[in-house]
Amino acid sequence: MINPLFDLTGQTALVTGASRGLGQYFGRALANAGADLIVTSRRISDLTGFVAEIEALGRKALPLELDVRDQASIVRFGEAVEAQCEQVHILVNNAGCNVRKPALDVSWDDWNLVLDTNLRGAFFVAQQIARGMVRHQYGRIINIGSVTSVAGFAGLGPYCASRGGIKQLTMSLADDWGKFGITVNCLAPGWFKTEQNKVLYEDKEWVEYLMDRIPLKRHGEPHDLDGAVVFLASESSRYVTGQTLLVDGGVSTGATRATTRAKA
Repeated sequence: MINPLFDLTGQTALVTGASRGLGQYFGRALANAGADLIVTSRRISDLTGFVAEIEALGRKALPLELDVRDQASIVRFGEAVEAQCEQVHILVNNAGCNVRKPALDVSWDDWNLVLDTNLRGAFFVAQQIARGMVRHQYGRIINIGSVTSVAGFAGLGPYCASRGGIKQLTMSLADDWGKFGITVNCLAPGWFKTEQNKVLYEDKEWVEYLMDRIPLKRHGEPHDLDGAVVFLASESSRYVTGQTLLVDGGVSTGATRATTRAKA
């Protein structure tokens, strides 16, 4: 039995960027808590396998096409949601991308790609879905940030800027939409091995360096995020809004680095 505080039965959760990676893990966690899903990708065909997986759990899964960098796509997506779903209770704003380069090598197009996807896209998707939440006087919006929402890392200039912006955007939207019964929070994972960054984990020296920075001495596993996303989506977080929940093994504390320096 699911604790009523974490039970999402009868609710619909919308997860953007669900064709792979953490987006699918967020979707699975919400489905296992009882929610039906709307899932998006730039290519709807990329969602076929995941939709079948969610339906095998006994949940409904509606795939929709969405390019968060394209305003017209966001509008069409919003119209499709309105036409095919009575109410969206939960939005997980997950779609994102990254460009890893030294700051001196970042191009104008690199910057725009990352910021348009991770920050501008997140805002306008939230705006589109919040219109329905306002009508229903209820909503849970979870913006996916990163440990880079609160800490800087070399070679990740545009990404850090976009994720820091997500943290600030979360607080602004929480203040704006709280009166409508909508909570807005940021879920900020630390270092998780995904398709997007798996090449980094092929560098043994880098992995050793990373482990030294993480107090729990391991990178995140996707299921480490299950409890956090369900918490922020459910009744258990009803008085939590405008917050950034870090699930990062403690890397954002900086304690390990300070200890290492002291020993040196």
